[in-house]
Amino acid sequence: MSIRQRYEKLEAKRQPFLDRARDAAKLTLPSLLPPDGHSSHTKLYTPFQGIGARGVNNLSSKMLLALLPPNSPFFRLTVDDFKLQELAQEEGARAQVEEALSSIERAVMSEIEGSSTRIAAFEALKHLLVAGNVLVYRTPEGAVRVFHLDRYVIVRDPMGTALEIITKEDVAPDALPLEIRELIESKDSNAANDEAVELFTRIIRRDGQWKVTQEVGGFPVPEAEGTYPLDKTPFIPLRLSRIDGESYGRGYVEEYIGDLTSLETLTQAIVEGAAASAKVLFLVRPNGTTRARVLAEAPNGAIREGDANDVTTLQVQKSGDMQIAYQTAQEIKERLAFAFLMNSSVQRNAERVTAEEIRYMASELEDALGGIYSILSQEFQLPLVNILLTQMQKQKKVPALPKGVVKPTIVTGLEALGRGHDLNKLSTLLEHLQPLGPEEIAKRLNVGDYITRIGTSLGMDMDGLVKSEEQIQQEQQQAMMMQTGQQLAPQAFDAVKEQMVQQGNEEQ
Repeated sequence: MSIRQRYEKLEAKRQPFLDRARDAAKLTLPSLLPPDGHSSHTKLYTPFQGIGARGVNNLSSKMLLALLPPNSPFFRLTVDDFKLQELAQEEGARAQVEEALSSIERAVMSEIEGSSTRIAAFEALKHLLVAGNVLVYRTPEGAVRVFHLDRYVIVRDPMGTALEIITKEDVAPDALPLEIRELIESKDSNAANDEAVELFTRIIRRDGQWKVTQEVGGFPVPEAEGTYPLDKTPFIPLRLSRIDGESYGRGYVEEYIGDLTSLETLTQAIVEGAAASAKVLFLVRPNGTTRARVLAEAPNGAIREGDANDVTTLQVQKSGDMQIAYQTAQEIKERLAFAFLMNSSVQRNAERVTAEEIRYMASELEDALGGIYSILSQEFQLPLVNILLTQMQKQKKVPALPKGVVKPTIVTGLEALGRGHDLNKLSTLLEHLQPLGPEEIAKRLNVGDYITRIGTSLGMDMDGLVKSEEQIQQEQQQAMMMQTGQQLAPQAFDAVKEQMVQQGNEEQ
């Protein structure tokens, strides 16, 4: 069975999820998942209400800020406990290890900020909320591609582990290898060079690794064959909510599709009713003395002969019904605003958001979305860090980490800022030590190590900022020598003075 045939076979299981996703996109962001067979000339549906689009964009922005905070790494590199115990026996070694790991964390975050990762993540989050499924792929060059639900199929086991993924994309024939292009042209002599051909990429879990194969125009691409370790594949399949036995997830919008549908209907009725009510139409009695033409052609303020009783204004007697519709629509808007966190004032409108605001936002997302944030931290953040570390190590941007000793860890919920949580612990420790007094604290606490850990928890580069023990000893020795010199200076002056006096007496 070819990859194309396998893809078409798995499409049937994906279709119900795709239909529901398109219904959700129609009421929120129709451009996310257009109808099947769409083109650039297809006119998409325009919702009567905009709260669906506002809600998805607002919630996606908050999730992006919590998952990829701009001020601090969202992960931390931890050392194996046994190895850490060995290092802890050496004075200052633990702080040095923490500082080195922190520099790698900053390098990874710089890679994220310098690439299109954040933009792709925002697009992926919108698809997760609307469609419930999305596939993220990071190329070796650093570009990030987002595959929509209508562009890939997936097979999962009952535990939810991905077993097989097939993507479908359109590529230009000129972008293909010469051998493949010649095979396609020989198969179809009418194929034009400007017509895109379908490229299928399949990754399947076999023998403890991911096996990658490609097929274009019905022909395999030998150059694309390869393997990936299980935990370092550049393909990240995401789903928002899972149901046992299903390979695809459900979207967040699907949970509120009833309110969105009702609001759409009510808003349409209110808009059309308001348009009808705003229309001004005069009725003239057929047998009256007032002529309709004379009335229509008369300018403002003109005097014409007629009877006022012959003219009436047509009014739509639906104000009461429209008021009920308006009140119901307002109630639905309030429920949707609460569901999509549009009433929250966690984030300030500022260029830089504080760490406490991000921490609070992470907590709010965790509480309001029922653990969705925790799911994304394990299924999106952790694989993303593993991919970035692998690619950056191959490019010599960061040193290779010992296998099995150092591993990335995502901190979720209130601890979503990673090392920022260590700052709270260190500050709390110092508060508990205050009753002992400054002299006892200075005697018992390694101040240099404490300062280094504080800076590391803040994400700062502490290299050269904190004095080493050798520098402190040298400065102490220099200070003692200067003090000794100052103490001996008066004695030396008196000795020289006495000697000069004796010499003067001898000369006399």
